[in-house]
Amino acid sequence: MALCVNEKEIVVPGEVLATGMDNLPASGTFRDGDQIIASRLGIMEVSGRLIRIIPLSGNYLPKRGDTVIARVTDVTLSGWRMDINSPYLAMLSLKDATSRFIKKGSDLTQFFDLGDFVAIKIINVTTQKITDLSMRGPGLKKLPEGRIIYVTPSKVPRIIGKEGSMVSMVKKNLDCRILVGQNGVIWLNGSPKAELLAVETIRKIEREAHINGLTDRVGRFLEERLKQEAPSSVEK
Repeated sequence: MALCVNEKEIVVPGEVLATGMDNLPASGTFRDGDQIIASRLGIMEVSGRLIRIIPLSGNYLPKRGDTVIARVTDVTLSGWRMDINSPYLAMLSLKDATSRFIKKGSDLTQFFDLGDFVAIKIINVTTQKITDLSMRGPGLKKLPEGRIIYVTPSKVPRIIGKEGSMVSMVKKNLDCRILVGQNGVIWLNGSPKAELLAVETIRKIEREAHINGLTDRVGRFLEERLKQEAPSSVEK
């Protein structure tokens, strides 16, 4: 087996990514004989034996098990409609919102109101792409005030980093709380200067996600930008 392309390189449809039978084709790739070939434009990623292509752009496609950041767009008699940064409808039902008993006809805005942002999990996606959501699970909650930004969903793995290393570095350096939804919606909460610098850093990661050595470059960028700031200017 031999990789024909370096990991994190941009590849085009039809490009041979690997030869031999040791690797397996995943999303965005297919096998032709002993070759794994790209079926779309994107960044090659190797995970164990799997070779996949991360698209450079495109809408978020909901997937069961994803944790996303959603915005309440409607309150109905039986639950809430949510915007998950996707073309498809997403719903949170009463039974998946809380374990509390809710009397029929209760004002549901006491739980989630229009415009609220929540960290929430996708528990089902129907064949018609209707998405069912749940608030039951660790870390799922209504988010307090903060800054919301949107990034290309395919860049989320690079923003998070391996085992959360990239986003942890940003949070630690800036003393800023950050939650990254797998749908490309990010919530930040810190001092105004910390939030602005966090946004600047995330945009840099998004732009340069396909370039090797990203973690070191982001570390140097943060170090230089913090030196330019007055002492304690990004502290709470």
